[in-house]
Amino acid sequence: MRVWNRHYRIVDVAQERAGALIDTLSSDGDRLWPVGAWPPMRFDRALGVGAAGGHGPVRYRVESYEPGRSVRFRFTAPRGFDGFHEFTLRATETGKTELAHLMVLRLRHPAWMTYPLLWRPLHDALLEDCLDRAERELTGTVRTPARWGRYVRLLRNLISGKRPFRLSTNKVPPTSTTAIR
Repeated sequence: MRVWNRHYRIVDVAQERAGALIDTLSSDGDRLWPVGAWPPMRFDRALGVGAAGGHGPVRYRVESYEPGRSVRFRFTAPRGFDGFHEFTLRATETGKTELAHLMVLRLRHPAWMTYPLLWRPLHDALLEDCLDRAERELTGTVRTPARWGRYVRLLRNLISGKRPFRLSTNKVPPTSTTAIR
């Protein structure tokens, strides 16, 4: 199974300003990755070709890096992910800047099953949060903020060990006079 997953945001700023966000990835001053809501991106050294790391259980190494322009990561985990993901910039016809994230994968066992059930919904939510952060950093606001759907909230709660919903015990309070039959 092949995956081509692309997220982008168009912002009315110069490419140099948007490129500066890419350059902060995995640093203490990261201004692109949504570190408040997701596991931080970390590497064994500064962002550059050969740096190894990732975020949470997702692991990769930096395959190419053009400061202020693009960075490409080659997956090393989870098992069954054969491919890359990258951040790139491009000028639009109207002089604005497109910040894009592209993930291209060939899924092997077991990822052909785990990707649609687990990885894709979480990845899509993370990337939209990432682009919201970029837009806020570059323009001071977010025109249309991303919202997590029920399934993403459920997955995040299950992964974090939180109860995803409240169980109703349907017990009659001890001061009640209602008989239970």
